[in-house]
Amino acid sequence: MSKIVNGASLQPRSGGAPKRIVLLLHGYGSSGADMISLAPHWQEELPDTLFLAPHAPQRCGMTAEGYQWWGLSGFAPQALAAGAASAAPAINAFIDRKLEQYGLTEADLALVGFSQGTMMALHVGLRRARPVAAMVGYSGMLTSTAELARSEFSKPPVMLAHGTADSVVPVAALHEAESQLKRLGVKVKTHVSHGLGHSVDPVGLRLGRDFVAEAFKEGPRVRP
Repeated sequence: MSKIVNGASLQPRSGGAPKRIVLLLHGYGSSGADMISLAPHWQEELPDTLFLAPHAPQRCGMTAEGYQWWGLSGFAPQALAAGAASAAPAINAFIDRKLEQYGLTEADLALVGFSQGTMMALHVGLRRARPVAAMVGYSGMLTSTAELARSEFSKPPVMLAHGTADSVVPVAALHEAESQLKRLGVKVKTHVSHGLGHSVDPVGLRLGRDFVAEAFKEGPRVRP
């Protein structure tokens, strides 16, 4: 299994020990250094939160400085499902390590992804033994859910945001993901930004921040 060993982070604004973790998963060919740029926009509402933006374990052959969760060569459903499944163990191991390090549980964790990172956030979050507090996906899509309908799985609340002018992952992916998640009994909120390409805009940033802050506020505080 590949291991996540590096990336970017932003310590809690409060200066104290982390009470929450937001895990930021970057897109194909990007890096944690890019993804951590979301964190300063969220810090004021989440002052006790540690933001972690790891680099994916694999270098991306398409860019000199970028990383990939898996080699993304197309959007065939079987290939996406296999790719997400292959990358999941590294993310799960990273999550387990960080929760143990800070004495936190899944109730203190939110997963936030962009593009391929959204695929990973949804894949991992739905399959954790205990539900995370929330998942936010920007400009991404849902990979296979076929096996979930036949088993017990986590159902954390999800927010999806997408631009109508996204030429990389069409906005139809948001509507398909919303439909599938609701069919599985997952609570989903969506936001579509008209004219936005493969990116995150200020409205999406604000909605994602508020969604995570509300989930942390409402989440269970009892430790197992």
